[in-house]
Amino acid sequence: MAGPTPVDRSAPHPVPDARPAAAPRFRALPQARHWLLVGTLLCAAVIALGVAVQLVPGDTRAELGVDQDLSQHHSAALTAVAMGINVLFGPVVGLVLIGVVALFLWLVGRDLVKAVAFGLVACSGWVASEVFKLIIARQRPNPALLVDPLSPETGSNSFPSGHVSFAVALAFALYFLARGTRWSKVIAAAGAALALVVAWSRLYIGVHYPSDVAASFLAASAAVVLLSGLWNRFGPRLVERLPSAVFLRSNRA
Repeated sequence: MAGPTPVDRSAPHPVPDARPAAAPRFRALPQARHWLLVGTLLCAAVIALGVAVQLVPGDTRAELGVDQDLSQHHSAALTAVAMGINVLFGPVVGLVLIGVVALFLWLVGRDLVKAVAFGLVACSGWVASEVFKLIIARQRPNPALLVDPLSPETGSNSFPSGHVSFAVALAFALYFLARGTRWSKVIAAAGAALALVVAWSRLYIGVHYPSDVAASFLAASAAVVLLSGLWNRFGPRLVERLPSAVFLRSNRA
């Protein structure tokens, strides 16, 4: 009778995967090659535009003419659209929408990292707009000068537009979700169109100057560029330090 087969102790033993089973794969955001320089230049452009419109009063009077012209041609249908956008892209409803999408990505899509990235990108436009509002402190258009002021607002928070900045950042966030799929180009085009519609609505209502909404595109783009670079640089370390309990066990790597 043959004896037991000798064990080959020289054979390599499999090394267990040190990575927790529940930890997700880190998803990098699209990043500009020189993201820090690009983001800084965009921020500088916003500040330069804001200082310029503050130093030249004639520019403000010319811009107010655009709001006055739109105010003279209000219609029931367009007013309903503009006022709906005013609520939908406002801070309260906007934050709720971001929260709903982020929770869906986490609880249903089982991807906490993607949910956090989406929320940060979508909110970055608002954050940037609030920072530049404090720096420039431009007064809003005087509603008393408009024929039909739909939502009279006053104060030194005209430059740039928070609504437009949010729309631009949201368009980036949705595109980042769709990139690599057949819907990416459609989402990109729809996001750009939506941001332009929101920009029109702020002029139609009469609460911003044209340069306010133009600066919003620059401000939100600067925020997204800088956030993407910071996310890709520091995000992996932060994700590795999170306890596995925050990742749902059925998370797909």
